[in-house]
Amino acid sequence: MASSFEKFQKRRVITSYVSVVLSVFLVLFLLGLLGLFVINSKRLSDNFKEDIVMTVFFKNEANDSVFKAFDAELKASPFAKDFKYVSKEQAAKEHEKTLGENFVEYLGANPLYNSFDIHLKADYVTNPGFSKAENQIRANPMVADVVYDKQLITLVNDNIRKVSFWILVISGVFAIISFLLINSSLRLAIYANRFIIKTMQMVGATKAFIRKPFVKRSVILGVIGSVLAVLVLLGVLFYIHINFPALDIFRDIELTIAVLLGVLVLGVVITWVSTYFATQRFLNLRTDDLY
Repeated sequence: MASSFEKFQKRRVITSYVSVVLSVFLVLFLLGLLGLFVINSKRLSDNFKEDIVMTVFFKNEANDSVFKAFDAELKASPFAKDFKYVSKEQAAKEHEKTLGENFVEYLGANPLYNSFDIHLKADYVTNPGFSKAENQIRANPMVADVVYDKQLITLVNDNIRKVSFWILVISGVFAIISFLLINSSLRLAIYANRFIIKTMQMVGATKAFIRKPFVKRSVILGVIGSVLAVLVLLGVLFYIHINFPALDIFRDIELTIAVLLGVLVLGVVITWVSTYFATQRFLNLRTDDLY
């Protein structure tokens, strides 16, 4: 009878340990994913911003020397990320592919202009930034027109601000939920040992002496859970790197390492703090309250 009871107790202890490790693993894995998304969100938003094109059209009298001078000007400018020269012949071919007919033959002449397609750096992808670049470009007397989508720029920046705000809110809420979940799992594990805690206290053991093995065990479980979370997060990162190389997920390697280390530290800190206060609660309970 005693043997079966001991087996039951052993199974219950193992089950509580497994539940703590799983709780730490799942919560820190999701928190780590959110952290990785946050550190990559700016780069992703910058890439999206830098896809917006400013097209500069040149007058028909502009010659190769004008284009070469403008090319050099763009290379020296602080706002141009990259750019491409598009001749009026190239533009006509692209329009022909889109329309499905040769409009140059129909019109008898090519009405298009030689142009430059410019992608601005992310910091300049605002209406003031585009206006500043436009004013500098229009100072060139050979420029016929500068075209870009002002409404799209406003829409992109507004949406990025909204998404960034909600990411911060979700991160804060999720951090609180993660602490509460891990705390609850640890409290349940310690609750099963409340009588042992009280017995040790009754025979004269100090609070620090009683608390030490529980804190040590919980920290070890927290380390196991956080290490598992880091390993799975690394697996996710390598999967994205192999299958979606364009995202360049390891570009900010320092920040990525910081998030993974943060997951490890958070696993230790949360389990230590939760166990400390959970044991303190049972140490302060009267014997009658244990039931």
